[in-house]
Amino acid sequence: MLVLKWLAMLLLVLVATAIAAGQSGMLQGKPPDDLGVHAGRLKAPSMTENSVSSQAGLYPDHPQRLYASTLPLALRGDGTAAMARLKGVVQAMPGAKLVKSEPDYLYFQFTTAWMRFVDDVEFWYDPEAKAIQVRSASRLGQRDMGVNRQRVETARKALADSP
Repeated sequence: MLVLKWLAMLLLVLVATAIAAGQSGMLQGKPPDDLGVHAGRLKAPSMTENSVSSQAGLYPDHPQRLYASTLPLALRGDGTAAMARLKGVVQAMPGAKLVKSEPDYLYFQFTTAWMRFVDDVEFWYDPEAKAIQVRSASRLGQRDMGVNRQRVETARKALADSP
């Protein structure tokens, strides 16, 4: 019985320490320095199961190509107008912070409430594909429990439903 109480106390201390580390910003990770559009491509998916990319197929030998694959966001009307609508949609999502805004490119950082983990999310209007390419990736961790895919799907639905 004493061992169980000791283990419970140890677990409580570990959880409190992890939350304190997150709240102090120790779990944010560093922003990637290679985001943006380069030669018609967004950055490749992460090497672990913590990202999604509509351009994952452009990296055929990438170990997470299948896991990361998602469709680009459908374009309704003019690309610049769609990007402006998307900007409003994504800014309204919990934890979103707009970092860079150009007529054809948006970069957001999403921060989780408790642990303060940061995910980097990019949207690019691809004039050749007539679609909005997307990449959403966690900075830290091996898995994201589907958060990045869910975020992209939420943006996809909200953009489709927007006037």
